[in-house]
Amino acid sequence: MTSAVEWHQPPAALVRTMNVVLRRVLPSPLGRGVGEFMLLAFTGRRTGQRYRVPVTAHRVDGDLCALTPAGWRLNFRGGADVDVTFAGRTTPMRGVLVDGRAEVARIYSGRMTELGMRRAARMIGLKFPLGRLPTPDEVTELVRREHFGVVRLSVRT
Repeated sequence: MTSAVEWHQPPAALVRTMNVVLRRVLPSPLGRGVGEFMLLAFTGRRTGQRYRVPVTAHRVDGDLCALTPAGWRLNFRGGADVDVTFAGRTTPMRGVLVDGRAEVARIYSGRMTELGMRRAARMIGLKFPLGRLPTPDEVTELVRREHFGVVRLSVRT
């Protein structure tokens, strides 16, 4: 049985190459012209290692967010400080991993609807094998199956 929506990650070599380029470009003056991406700089909770992760920037309910199934998102469980470089400007922020599968599914579903299938495919990394946007239940299943998460970012006070 075909799913209405599937996670689709580009080839690993392309992701590595793009990450190297984005880590250099986003903090530079050229970063102002790359408004679709942001760079998250944070410290791992267990390792103490410093990470610099380029991600697609999403606006959700007025907040800046990162939508990802990547394991690094767990560093934001309970909240963590992060420096966010977006549109050529670095801002000290607080990232919090959104709790609850239903809320994560609501956010993903909302972004898919706002972006449409073509842009959601590119900006979130999705495929729509049935040629339509998924139902809320289908998005909830995707979130469960792929361990999707949302890191909500707010300015540090």
